[in-house]
Amino acid sequence: MEHEMNFFDLCVACCRAIGRGFAALGQLVGRMTRLTYRYWWIVLPFVALALTAAIYYTRSDNRSYKVNAIAFLNGPTISQFEQTYATIQSRMVDPNAALYEYSHSLTATHFTDYRVIDCLDDESADYVDFKRKSSSTDTVKVQMPDRLCLQFRVKSRNIHLIPQIENALLEYLNSDKAMQQAYKAYLPNLQEKVAFNHRQAQKLDSLTSCYYFSNASNAKPFDGNANGVNFYGDRRVRLFLNEIYKQQEHLQNDDYRLQYAYAPVVLENHFATDGRIVNGRLKYLIICFLFGWSCGCILAELIDKRKQIIAWLREK
Repeated sequence: MEHEMNFFDLCVACCRAIGRGFAALGQLVGRMTRLTYRYWWIVLPFVALALTAAIYYTRSDNRSYKVNAIAFLNGPTISQFEQTYATIQSRMVDPNAALYEYSHSLTATHFTDYRVIDCLDDESADYVDFKRKSSSTDTVKVQMPDRLCLQFRVKSRNIHLIPQIENALLEYLNSDKAMQQAYKAYLPNLQEKVAFNHRQAQKLDSLTSCYYFSNASNAKPFDGNANGVNFYGDRRVRLFLNEIYKQQEHLQNDDYRLQYAYAPVVLENHFATDGRIVNGRLKYLIICFLFGWSCGCILAELIDKRKQIIAWLREK
């Protein structure tokens, strides 16, 4: 009769597996320590070379920084943008483009993009999903369809070239024919939407003014909203108050978008460097130390087992 595993048995099995893993790791570290003691003249040079390489790689003029900016997509969809952006990521930029110089000389590297999240459903960016944990089906943390965070890396010696790289990047993206066609279809609709919102705001203002002047004899001050704004007239004027506020929000958002709608891809802010160093010295010293120590121990193990290895190779 087979024994059914319950949750407690599963926890015990996991703990035993973790324990065996730690025991194996301890045995490995012990073996490497003994090899280091016995063959220090082999292991220590490897460690010294690895640490020297780490110090050289993390020198001040070679330190890398991430550079970020929020981009507006005026017409193009996310998929259309990513098709064009993929050629930059794979460094297959047209040799005639200004970006080619910076891409193939590795002045700018690791081009990528991240989705921008709107949590409050107010058409404004709340944060950038750098960890890529959001989903296109999430109705709480909504991925904005017209904004992306663009990112690339530059070394400290090339930081002064960021404005030139930014201009070359935008020129390359905005020269794509598919994105230009999407922009040409988008701009008239946005202009008409802005004009419509202005007309609606004027209508609401006219309705409020007309009602007030036609009922001036009954005008009494009252607090029309919790923010302390006083309105005069019959309390039925309050019916227009929320509509006016909502219309004002639409006006503000659409006017803001229209200001940035002068190209298919426009940056909301210029590229700015992240203060955190990508190739930090401490991190790479630890990584290179472990790599150098491992390589030295592997060579020491081969020398220690050379007789067995030679005997095995001579077997028929």
